[in-house]
Amino acid sequence: MPSPLDRRACLLITCRDGPGIVAAATSFLFARGANVTDLQQHSTDPDGGTFFMRLEFVLPEPSPEPAELSARFQAEVAERFGMQWRLRHFRDRRRFAVLVSTEDHALLELLWGWKRGELAAEPALVVGNHPDLRSAVEWFGVPFEHVPIGPEGMAPAEARLLELLEGRADLLVLARYMRVLSEGFVRRFPSRIINIHHSFLPAFLGAEPYRQAHERGVKLVGATAHYVVADLDAGPIIEQDVTRVSHRQSVADLKALGRALERQVLARAVKLHLEERILVHGNKTVVFG
Repeated sequence: MPSPLDRRACLLITCRDGPGIVAAATSFLFARGANVTDLQQHSTDPDGGTFFMRLEFVLPEPSPEPAELSARFQAEVAERFGMQWRLRHFRDRRRFAVLVSTEDHALLELLWGWKRGELAAEPALVVGNHPDLRSAVEWFGVPFEHVPIGPEGMAPAEARLLELLEGRADLLVLARYMRVLSEGFVRRFPSRIINIHHSFLPAFLGAEPYRQAHERGVKLVGATAHYVVADLDAGPIIEQDVTRVSHRQSVADLKALGRALERQVLARAVKLHLEERILVHGNKTVVFG
């Protein structure tokens, strides 16, 4: 008999707020013998605002087939409330791919997190635009592919990336990839590309944010994990953190302090995504911790 861990599932809902939503969703699950273990909700305005909910539950044994459960929920609940929703069965393990350049700190935090069992997914592969990190990645038993950026620019590299990623990854993580992906590429992975930007967005977009911060004499530096959209560093923010700095610290000092923030913030954002704790609403996120 499958363990309760194998029977865990999660339902995420977005709809116009109104009475009866929680009752309808939980009653639907109760009627099928499911045990709700966690329920979180948020409304932008109880008088007709947007309602968000995350339900985690354990299905009975034997469990209904995922396709059947989804079809019944759509017919019995979702249509009535005009819901946007998704249902995830945690027994279906996810796969993620990582794009890197030459810096290893954010990448290694993800791989160690996977090895420690902290990420609900498997690394499918790591792709570098330089070969520098091959040995570090292969030490973990993860495939590494080198896709250089040649004089022709990003187009040939992106074509090769799509070949490598096709059917292999549910999530794409930019762990200091340091290249701008095209709008066409980004559209292939809606809300499925997470980037770590080495500043507290929306401050200091683009290149060399630590140098920009030093020139402005800021007293805080930070890191931001966000979903990638067509506009540079403008996607919905998932996770952020900061640390205090002073006039005594150089650009190199700021970079060293920032690396710790970058790897922690990115790892937290990826974990939240894989555990289905994020709902995107416009250019914002609702994050259920």
